[in-house]
Amino acid sequence: MSTLQISLAIAGGAILAAVVAYNTWTSRKNEPRKPDPEPQATDAPPEAPGAERVEPGLEDGFADTQPGAHAAALGLPTLERKPGLDSLIDVIAPLTLEAPVYGDAALAALPHTRRAGSKPFAIEGLNEGSQHWETPVPGQRYTAFQAGVQLANRTGALNEIEFSEFVMKTQAFADAVNASPEFPDMLHEVARGRELDQFASDHDAQLSFSLRARHAAWSPGYVQQNAARQGFVPGAIPGRMVLPASAPGLPPLLGLSYDAQAAMADDPEQSALREIALHLDVPQVMRAEHPFTRLREVAQALADAMDGVVTDQNGNLIPEQAMDTIGTDLEQLYDALDSRDLAAGSPQARRLFS
Repeated sequence: MSTLQISLAIAGGAILAAVVAYNTWTSRKNEPRKPDPEPQATDAPPEAPGAERVEPGLEDGFADTQPGAHAAALGLPTLERKPGLDSLIDVIAPLTLEAPVYGDAALAALPHTRRAGSKPFAIEGLNEGSQHWETPVPGQRYTAFQAGVQLANRTGALNEIEFSEFVMKTQAFADAVNASPEFPDMLHEVARGRELDQFASDHDAQLSFSLRARHAAWSPGYVQQNAARQGFVPGAIPGRMVLPASAPGLPPLLGLSYDAQAAMADDPEQSALREIALHLDVPQVMRAEHPFTRLREVAQALADAMDGVVTDQNGNLIPEQAMDTIGTDLEQLYDALDSRDLAAGSPQARRLFS
């Protein structure tokens, strides 16, 4: 082999090596960012048997909210205990009994579905011992009942067909427990529902910010690790995390979501995410939690840590001045909800805006 051929072979090998090295570097550069290895705890005490973390979630239906003793001790906000049915947002029909009824019989007489159309439906009993309205409990005796259906929710106002279904379900329950129902005027209640629905539509707010990668994409594990550092915990749905409220029993302050398919992939760490979303359902979260301030802080902290930018849903950067304007508008919205006795985060507001 001549000197020229040897030189050409060496040069070709060098070029090939350079191409391979460049491709390897480019591939590694474009790989989704992976989570940092977590340090192994050596002195941590063993986990208590049976301990299980429960995801905070939005309450549904007519669930009564218990004030948290732990929260009160810490000076954190708690919700006032009220019966599930409330004339502010419900149609209520009293049921007069011929004689007290046991909770077992009342439960057996309840309809199979707790909705009239798209509206929550509930029956409560007046406990003979405590004199409190409650969902029937086995073994307790009740001296009266009341049935209710919600006037409005995010699906719209109560209509005539839903009101008629409410009447039929209530009448069937009344017949089963020997009660006499007294129904309000349908047209009046439907009109109340429309007015409440209009107010709710004018004062609803669900904010969503996007966090977009500047350069390298993110793996799901990388997103989860950085979100966990801000206090988020995994949600019940793949691709969702939530930031818990400061007191037990309250809905989460914020939600974080990303591509569910990436979260469920065989090897999630090979999935590339270039965008995640941060959500705030304003009427669901108490004003005292300062959720919008927390949203701004979390969004900026994640952007700094993950080399991302905060944008609206159309990909436009959100300047600080716009953030300040949103905050001012939200304060006015809070005031309007307070004036209607539908304070954000209250059981009534959480039911109405659901």
